[in-house]
Amino acid sequence: MKLYQLLLILLPFTVTSQEKEKANVFGGFESNSQWYLNDTGLKDEFNNPTVHPQDPIRSTNYLFLNYKYKNWTAGIQGEAYEKNALLNMNPKYVGRNVATYFVQYKTEKIDLTAGYFYEQFGSGLLYRSWEDRALGINNALRGGRVIFKPTKYLTFKSIYGQQRTGFDVANSKIYGMDAEVTLSDLLKYKTTNVTLGFTYVGRDEKTEIVNPKFNNLTNGFAGRLSLSHHSFYLSTEYDYKSKDAVVQVTDQIDNNLIKPGSAVLLNLGYSKKGFGIDGTFRRLENMSFFSERGAKGNSYNDRIMNFIPSLTKQNHYNLANIYVYQAQPNIILADKDLVKAGEIGGQFDVFYDVKKGSSLGGKNGMKLAFNFSNWNALGGTFYIYNPQDYKADFLGFGKRYFTDYNFEVTKKWNSKWQSIFSYVNQYYNKKMIQETYGEVNTNILAAEATYKFATSRSIRVVGEHLWADHDKKNWASATAELNLNSKLSFYLSDMYNYGNDVDYLRNHYYSAGGSYRWKATRIALNYGRQRGGLVCVGGVCRFVPESSGLSLSLNTSF
Repeated sequence: MKLYQLLLILLPFTVTSQEKEKANVFGGFESNSQWYLNDTGLKDEFNNPTVHPQDPIRSTNYLFLNYKYKNWTAGIQGEAYEKNALLNMNPKYVGRNVATYFVQYKTEKIDLTAGYFYEQFGSGLLYRSWEDRALGINNALRGGRVIFKPTKYLTFKSIYGQQRTGFDVANSKIYGMDAEVTLSDLLKYKTTNVTLGFTYVGRDEKTEIVNPKFNNLTNGFAGRLSLSHHSFYLSTEYDYKSKDAVVQVTDQIDNNLIKPGSAVLLNLGYSKKGFGIDGTFRRLENMSFFSERGAKGNSYNDRIMNFIPSLTKQNHYNLANIYVYQAQPNIILADKDLVKAGEIGGQFDVFYDVKKGSSLGGKNGMKLAFNFSNWNALGGTFYIYNPQDYKADFLGFGKRYFTDYNFEVTKKWNSKWQSIFSYVNQYYNKKMIQETYGEVNTNILAAEATYKFATSRSIRVVGEHLWADHDKKNWASATAELNLNSKLSFYLSDMYNYGNDVDYLRNHYYSAGGSYRWKATRIALNYGRQRGGLVCVGGVCRFVPESSGLSLSLNTSF
């Protein structure tokens, strides 16, 4: 869409000078830039030094403006990638253009949106559209959405449109409906909350396959239930995706392997002051869902329709994020040692606050946290030769993907000192997860201490060590952060792969930088090396290559 066309959309919202005090204009600007440099000290596996890419200075920029008047809201987001987006982001992000726009009318009972919008049904296993700039994800739907709330306990949603990909839209149509009823409001329960939900999502895409054995329209259905009573809670969801062509390699649609998909999600727990226990179980079978079939398996999360995060502890330590798990919803029938049709497993959390004044808690108490997660391939019968096929057991556990044990102790010693001690044990099957080779067992110790000089001035130091029996072997890491006040902070860190069997791969990944905040504006400047691997936000990841350089970020809102 050209800018002048967007202005025509916004013209009806122009107000007179007498009405300006009722209108509200707000927005923001975000810029992330990197200058990639040659680094002769950083070698790849073939002993070649890291060199800067073509167009070594790159920048991703987002400017968004929203205009609200009474029940109406209009918005626009422009994006610029100069000369290209940051390394390993979607190559469709090139140049500059109007990226998204919308017009919305909203009251207590009705919400109408035209243009680009974001939506989620249930947990998102069947449908979710969202934006995450750190991962380069923006799969907004361009079309229309209706939300109708006839009563406080009933909500109906309907969506239609085409999914964003780069500055264009995918070659398919997406339909969706969702209904949710809060039975506890309807039945006037006072101590129990019960909610039921039902979802339909359809993706209509024509392909160039001659005489396809699958329908253009793929249908998805879901039902969900959530219940809470005092300190107990439970939620569950079942999703079903109709038979469709399987894609094992991006852009290669298999007309001979047609399979349905399904997902089961169960979460239950108990929580009160000072104690919490939470467990999650999930089973996925062939549950990838893209607005274009051939997009399945692309490394940019481009045209992804649903949200399948890895359900493991989201570690904040550097070394605990080297072997990070990614959810495995896909079908792969490569060879007898690499067959999978999804995943089965879960995680378990326990939180406990040791009381102040107790023999263990001392004067200020202590916090304990334990997490366990385990994920396996689906068990069943697999045929890797022509014709390829499989039959998965509903509760069958195949080869193990990943296991993670985490234990964390947080202790506040006095008003100035606080420390955290963590132990992590991981098993990571590289062949099954990354489809490469090898299995890795790790043990990780991390300790950190924070000292507060004053209300807003503090220093934090972190030390970490990882022992691994395979792959890149042992690592050590150290970080120091200095917060001079609520506005200005600095950091210095280094990750050293000293145990690598290959001497020229025993790299230091150092980084130094700082940030400054002023009102609603934050600016950060950093210099150093980026370790190659997965960068994850909320359980969704993208791969970044090793690089060296200077980065600058600016974020402001108004």
